[in-house]
Amino acid sequence: MKQDKVALLETLYPSWGQQFVIDEVLFEHQTEHQHLVIFKNAQWGTVMALDGIIQTTEKDEFVYHEMMTHVPILAHGSVRKVLIIGGGDGGILREVLRHTEVESVTQVEIDQQVIDMCQRYLPNHSAGAFDHPKAQIVISDGVDFVAECNEKFDLIISDSTDPIGPGESLFTTPFYQGVADCLNKDGIFVAQNGVSFMQLDEVQTTAKRLQPYFADVGFYSAAVPTYVGGIMTFAWASHNTDIRSQSIDLIAERFEQAAINTRYYNPGIHTACFALPQYVQEAIQSS
Repeated sequence: MKQDKVALLETLYPSWGQQFVIDEVLFEHQTEHQHLVIFKNAQWGTVMALDGIIQTTEKDEFVYHEMMTHVPILAHGSVRKVLIIGGGDGGILREVLRHTEVESVTQVEIDQQVIDMCQRYLPNHSAGAFDHPKAQIVISDGVDFVAECNEKFDLIISDSTDPIGPGESLFTTPFYQGVADCLNKDGIFVAQNGVSFMQLDEVQTTAKRLQPYFADVGFYSAAVPTYVGGIMTFAWASHNTDIRSQSIDLIAERFEQAAINTRYYNPGIHTACFALPQYVQEAIQSS
């Protein structure tokens, strides 16, 4: 008799979710901080889940990682120093390092085992980025790092899990205050902020908590297939009120100069991604 395959039912929402057939478990372990499983799926390739929540897949990771990096880097125009909080799969680090004008990248990840397992089972995510001479990897808590850091950065990217478990502290006021103190005058902070249709309270909470520390607070969006429920929103904050309103011509010029090949991001997507649905705009205004 043929045995049915095991499936992972995502547990992000209590009454609704998505299911992934597990063709083969590549790695499963309860770390000090979280339950990690990496498995093969016929549709999505290699998939990683933390505490029952899908974090990344081989098939669509490029959407998320390109939007988290190229939007702020090309909006800024002269990013030299970058700080990444989280991002243990290496996708953010990979995309940042494609910009040759970036001089140094510090990545702070709380769990070394996440990095180790992703390098082994999701090697295309980092594509060797962890060994790049411009990259410095720090195993530490992100909140503690920004609170104690004396350096200034042009860009800070928070690539965290959802605001539950180990990722919860990266959505708090102390973290945002620390980030604000670590940014240069024209610096930009971006962070994943959940699927807005399903997690609208996260948008409101983030907007409210960021506003005391930044002159400009907003959001942009992208549709990432395995983050189901609609568009994913990304928080945006800066001390410069003009930096997210660059013209498409300027972004196109910078994109051409960067000479990078992308699969999702382009100048048209860049300028359009800041246009938000009315329900998101109203939620932000009421925060």
